Amino acid sequence: MSASWHSKFLGVLCLFFVLSGTAWAQLCAARGKVIGEDGTPLKGAVIKFSSKELTKVYQVKTDSRGEYFHGGLPRANFRIGLEVDGKEVDHADNVQTQFTTAKEENFDLHVLAQKKAVLAKAAESGQFTKEQKREFSGEQRSAAEEQIKEQSKIAAKNKALADAFAAGRAALEAKQFDEATAQLSKAAEMAPGEASVWIYLAEAYVQLGDTKTGADRQAALEKGCDNFRKALAINPNDAVFHNKFALALTDLGRTSEAQAELEKAASLDPANAGKYFFNLGAMLTNLGQAEAAGAAYKKAIDADPNFAEAQFQYAMYLSSKMPAPGPDGKLVAPPGMKEALEQYLRLKPSGPDAEAATNLLSMIGTSLQTTYENPNKKPAKKH
Repeated sequence: MSASWHSKFLGVLCLFFVLSGTAWAQLCAARGKVIGEDGTPLKGAVIKFSSKELTKVYQVKTDSRGEYFHGGLPRANFRIGLEVDGKEVDHADNVQTQFTTAKEENFDLHVLAQKKAVLAKAAESGQFTKEQKREFSGEQRSAAEEQIKEQSKIAAKNKALADAFAAGRAALEAKQFDEATAQLSKAAEMAPGEASVWIYLAEAYVQLGDTKTGADRQAALEKGCDNFRKALAINPNDAVFHNKFALALTDLGRTSEAQAELEKAASLDPANAGKYFFNLGAMLTNLGQAEAAGAAYKKAIDADPNFAEAQFQYAMYLSSKMPAPGPDGKLVAPPGMKEALEQYLRLKPSGPDAEAATNLLSMIGTSLQTTYENPNKKPAKKH
């Protein structure tokens, strides 16, 4: 009876997807212009579109006018990277493509170079003028200030250490992972008590592992985890360290350790506990542990009711537990499912899962046909 009911439920769900499939089949577009460091249009720059929602990476090159256009993109939230001579030099996050119009994203490396020069001078002094505070985002200032703090501690010890640490970070930013691990290993030898050095070295090995396969990948990830442990031995109360360590452990398949690290991060940083529990739920979902994943998503929305993605994933978990229809044939949602879907739509009415949430809500309280009727049956003759 249960198997039959789930088959009918999936059939109805598929019907909704088929009916809405026309919209999903539409493609989006993105365009823009790239100005080089010399202030002229840059030809041949590579524009890459990547998204956590997709496995495929889309790319296109700029033409002689420095312009690009890609008309074959799905609707998603993209990270657009700009590469010159094989290296990423700029990027734009959270670029949402739309069906109705081409999304425009421009890059000006000339202006960017000027801003970096100004920011570098401010970073050297550790002070920002009022004009600089208006010019640069809070994220840029925070990044510069954090860099100042880290580098000033190390530079006070000796120049060789500072040079190795700076070179390692620069190589990591440029995705030159072999050079990054070499330079940061030197820094770690000179400053074994600096948690920040071990964290950057750990991240360098993890990202190096992402470029490898087989035993080489395993070895790089193991080194990354070892360095995370060294950082946490120095600073055990940093929630971000625990979260990053958990993600590396997940890559190695050590789920129980990863779960413990994410729970530790949530306890240390209650303000961001929703994010850590969501990461835990995603990990457990990928492992097929539905019940444990559902519990993690519930903790995520309890910690942060405005975490839209957690609300949707919790609703998806509950949808798998939807009971069979009652005598009237109506579908009844498990407690909390309807509320989670409604909260997701309030938070992200145009989000990537808005259509699926709307479809599920429309099914709740409706009736399913539970008896078979032959569509070719001829009507009975009247007597």
